Amino acid sequence: MATTIQVSEDLLMELRNRKMYNRESYEELIWDLIEDTEELSEETKRNILLAEEEFRQGKVHTLAKVKKELGL
Repeated sequence: MATTIQVSEDLLMELRNRKMYNRESYEELIWDLIEDTEELSEETKRNILLAEEEFRQGKVHTLAKVKKELGL
């Protein structure tokens, strides 16, 4: 069910400024803002910790190294 909400001119201008592209709807924008404030899942937190540990151990590939391996 769609509904209408009232916002101040200041908030409207702020929402307009936050749009990623002109045709982005306010609903899309609001959902993106909500998503940005949500807690990360436990799986995501574990994956981040694992990636940080791999980085500390030097298990990384620089862009230059990848390009060289691919012959670019």
